Amino acid sequence: MEEKKGQIGVTTDNIFPIIKKFLYSDHEIFLRELVSNAVDATQKLKTFSSLGEFKGELGDLTIHISVDKDKNTLTISDKGIGMTAEEVDKYLNQIALSSANEFLDKYKDDANSIIGHFGLGFYSSFMVAKQVEVITKSYKDEPAVKWTCDGSPEFTISAADKAERGTDIILHIDDENKNFLEKAEIERLLKKYCRFLPIPIAFGKKTEWKDGKSEETDEDNIINDTTPLWSRKPSELKDEDYKKFYQDLYPFTDEPLFWIHLNVDYPFKLTGILYFPKLKPNVDPHKNKIQLYSNQVFITDSVEGIVPEFLTLLHGVIDSPDIPLNVSRSYLQSDQNVKKISSHITKKVADRLEDIFKNDRPQFEEKWDNLKIFIEYGMLTDEKFYDRAQKFCLLKSTDSKTFTLEEYKTLISSNQTDKDGTLIYLYTNNKEEQYSYINAAKEHGYDVLLLDGQLDVHLASMLESKLEKSRFVRIDSDIIDNIIKKEDIKEAEITDKQKENLDEAFKSQLPVIEKVDFSFDYKPLKENVQPIQITQDEYMRRMKEMAAMQTGMSFYREMPDHYKMVVNTNHPLIKQIMGDLEGKEKEDAASYASDSAIIRQLVDLALLSNNMLKGEALSNFIKRSTDIISK
Repeated sequence: MEEKKGQIGVTTDNIFPIIKKFLYSDHEIFLRELVSNAVDATQKLKTFSSLGEFKGELGDLTIHISVDKDKNTLTISDKGIGMTAEEVDKYLNQIALSSANEFLDKYKDDANSIIGHFGLGFYSSFMVAKQVEVITKSYKDEPAVKWTCDGSPEFTISAADKAERGTDIILHIDDENKNFLEKAEIERLLKKYCRFLPIPIAFGKKTEWKDGKSEETDEDNIINDTTPLWSRKPSELKDEDYKKFYQDLYPFTDEPLFWIHLNVDYPFKLTGILYFPKLKPNVDPHKNKIQLYSNQVFITDSVEGIVPEFLTLLHGVIDSPDIPLNVSRSYLQSDQNVKKISSHITKKVADRLEDIFKNDRPQFEEKWDNLKIFIEYGMLTDEKFYDRAQKFCLLKSTDSKTFTLEEYKTLISSNQTDKDGTLIYLYTNNKEEQYSYINAAKEHGYDVLLLDGQLDVHLASMLESKLEKSRFVRIDSDIIDNIIKKEDIKEAEITDKQKENLDEAFKSQLPVIEKVDFSFDYKPLKENVQPIQITQDEYMRRMKEMAAMQTGMSFYREMPDHYKMVVNTNHPLIKQIMGDLEGKEKEDAASYASDSAIIRQLVDLALLSNNMLKGEALSNFIKRSTDIISK
């Protein structure tokens, strides 16, 4: 054929600088694009063969990737349908864009959208190459063709010497991108983007250890698994298969708790496997462990905004041909197919969890501590998931018993409803540190929940808004008779003068604790109730806890912690102190307290029970206790 020269048909100055500039941060995707094109060409040939449109031998369809560092070339070779001279001219030389100038102006800041919307994946090769050659021979047995372009609009088409069907794309790597001539870099990209492509991809030869050194064999090194686990039928697979695949995806991790095999044909096509990983309690979970594929071609593992927020905690693979291969994250987040897929995955996750709960509740309860962060996160961020999860969300008591929301309501409703008809859910976030408060509640016949997870306080706030006339209160937020008021508690029958003296006496013996304030309250409790209890207001403490995890609540983080010291005026030791202070002036109360081992001891015991006695104050308490015992 005669050599042909011309300009690529795009009616703008030059598309190549735009591709180089705006795709530079993600320029490694060129290899994905070219290998994906090779896979498409190969699969089309297989389709034509099955339909009888191609009657020749398919032969070995392996796609080969090769590097020649001496020539500075990277070559992608396939044995697919190839192209005729007419097709080369049509597909490589005519970027048929109406209103091209407006189009490029609109998308100039989002080159992924340029490639994704208008099939320019081949041109991503010019991000790394100063010249690209395409040598191709069509399955139609027409003469081979060579296309050459140096990254300007000019191209050359000429006859080529190629006997076998298929296409070779030869990239002459430019000086700025020599890293793409390194074997390790190409292996990394192939593993990242092409690990599960449906056509075998060969890069180099396999090696074996021989005579004390590694030597190449004659066998191709196939880098991909053409039939990954998610593409197979669940009925063909065993638990060991799923566990092995998980270890392949995430080496050196614990076994997953459960998994869900997605296999949908209508109204969209979706396959994949999602795993519930075992998370360590109170450790920030790693997001973006879900890999998003389109026809086994890797798209991204940054799935926030594409799948529901709580599902970003899961691990695994989602694959759908209905997800565009080359588009920006903003496009994916607004794409209707992606939204439908996202909703469907949420439903499948809820179905799976409910199924396990119904059919194997002991296993579900056993794994609850690991599962609850997923479920609570879902309930907090997805209204539809909340509606489903009410059935299998569990509450755990300090006795390690678990209940559904409805079961627990039934358990406590008769005894933990206050005089105003509000159901009180008592909870602790540390059953060791708050033992005395829990014990006081149990002496009243009350049950106490253990809410010690990262999201428990957030869930408690949500449940208060969802459950009718219900309130969650931490066990140390007040004295137990005040938390669940069965009747109005009488105020202590002491004068303002007595209160003033008691305040001064107790306050003078408090250690200085940074960003902590104390106030005093006096209640006529039973004689056997502790002389002093320290409580912290539920609302303010909860706001500070939530502020630690949420932006925009810094106001609460900066506020000091406020504690109330509840003094039992019916306790014999408090009565003794009140008697000793009788008739004294305010300024004498502090002097009296400094000489009173009992006052300092009572204050320190209250602080100690709240894990607030530390450093020098704790050391002094121990010495004083020893002195008291030895007398």
